[in-house]
Amino acid sequence: TEKRHVLMENLRLRFESKTKDVKLRKRKSQLYTRDDDSVLRARVLVFAVVFRLINCSLVQTSFVPDEYWQSLEVSHHMVFKYPLSSSAGSRTESFTYPLFFALFYKILHFLDYDSVYLLIWLPRVIQALLAAYVDVKVFSLFRTLENQDVANWTFFCHMCSWFTWFCCTRTLTNSTETALTSLALFHFPLPGSKTHNSVKYLALVALAVIVRPTALIVWFPLLIYHFWQEENKLRLITHNYIPIGFVLSFLFLFFPQWTLVQFNFLKFNIFHGVADFYGSHPWHWYLTQGFVVVIGPHLPFFLHGCSLAFRRYKILLAAIIWTIVVYSLLPHKEFRFIYPVLPFCMVFCGTSVSRLGAWRRAAAAFLLAANLAPALYTGLVHQRGSLDVMAHLQKLCNVSGDSTHDVPSVLFLTPCHSTPFYSHIHCPLRMRFLECPPDLGQDGYFDEAEDFYNAPLLWLRTSFSHAASLPSHLVFFDVLEKDISEFLKWNNYQSREEIFHTHFPEGRVGGSIFIYERIAPGRT
Repeated sequence: TEKRHVLMENLRLRFESKTKDVKLRKRKSQLYTRDDDSVLRARVLVFAVVFRLINCSLVQTSFVPDEYWQSLEVSHHMVFKYPLSSSAGSRTESFTYPLFFALFYKILHFLDYDSVYLLIWLPRVIQALLAAYVDVKVFSLFRTLENQDVANWTFFCHMCSWFTWFCCTRTLTNSTETALTSLALFHFPLPGSKTHNSVKYLALVALAVIVRPTALIVWFPLLIYHFWQEENKLRLITHNYIPIGFVLSFLFLFFPQWTLVQFNFLKFNIFHGVADFYGSHPWHWYLTQGFVVVIGPHLPFFLHGCSLAFRRYKILLAAIIWTIVVYSLLPHKEFRFIYPVLPFCMVFCGTSVSRLGAWRRAAAAFLLAANLAPALYTGLVHQRGSLDVMAHLQKLCNVSGDSTHDVPSVLFLTPCHSTPFYSHIHCPLRMRFLECPPDLGQDGYFDEAEDFYNAPLLWLRTSFSHAASLPSHLVFFDVLEKDISEFLKWNNYQSREEIFHTHFPEGRVGGSIFIYERIAPGRT
């Protein structure tokens, strides 16, 4: 009995020793795994920040007027009180977005560092850092949902998207809407998600809707899916919907402009059809052109990935299809409107590439080469004149005349909002452009830009009947030069700059932008 007792005690000690060794190895393994994950996340973060800052520096072109007129121009006016067009910064877009940049403008102004260079580039850098943070979250999300191989290829596809490169560092509400949508998706209860947090994702969705009300289009099927899948619906309502709704109600109560923005967005774009004022397209435009251009060379991989990952990510595919269908029903269509669903597409592309076996390297090379060309061309060449002309005009800030007639003044004879304005000049230079407010059905509506283009020479003669009222500089596209050549000759205007704009002139937008200066008698 004593020997048996000793034997049992020895076996117990050995078992405990082995158990401790196993636990110790597990702990070490967990620590190593955590360390490896931390190192990997740090590397991805550094890579994403450097990549997006390079991205920011290599996007030197304009895209759409809202990039400035619904953001930087409004922000600049908030802080510096320079004159602003009556048709700019209208309450169809949230003032929350320009208020964000106005805060940084105010800090620069307070520190006396409000140079025009910083005013132009600081918002872009902030947008680039936000895009880098989104990149990291996209990578982290799909690392928890998929194996390492699929996650890596999804991240690769996301980073080499030419349209993401083109848009993510721009000061567009669509860019911030896309960023907030991607961050919200990180906390959304996707099948297999380990980062689910209803409060965080709903708060981010609410913020996206405040920034741009159309964010609700993308999130409508996702919100329905979450509510349908949630087992404790009462808890979801009482612990998430009601608190977030209360906070929004509080903000709307104390900041009634936000409520006005959401109402005006529906009123102007849906009920009054103001969006039609900026052009209309056939119902199939997104299917035949819009989505094809936005997803670009990723399209075959997206279609292949849909057949592979349909069951696993059917809610993301449903959100993509729903968004395209809803926007297809609206007459006015733009590429940027469907930008928020582009990150959703990347998991399908990544799944496709990961399943190509020996062809994966060839697919990667194709995606890099095929996306590099449009990314660099649209970022460095296409429609760069709108920004380059402002750099030339900014030099007039240093010109001071001996009399009132010598003080520089600029008239933009371009389609309205073709260029930025005081946010890219930052001095009280007298400038004016052709007004084109949307037609809201009011009495006495007048579109100055349309009136000018109907009879350019007559409009100029009527508007400037006296030589003293003539501006010192005229800015216009080359396609207009022939129509106003007599006016230029009679009033002694001479060409000072010809600035390249685009290889694809269309309508009233030419391939180059001219700056003409009026030469006083006796001067050359």
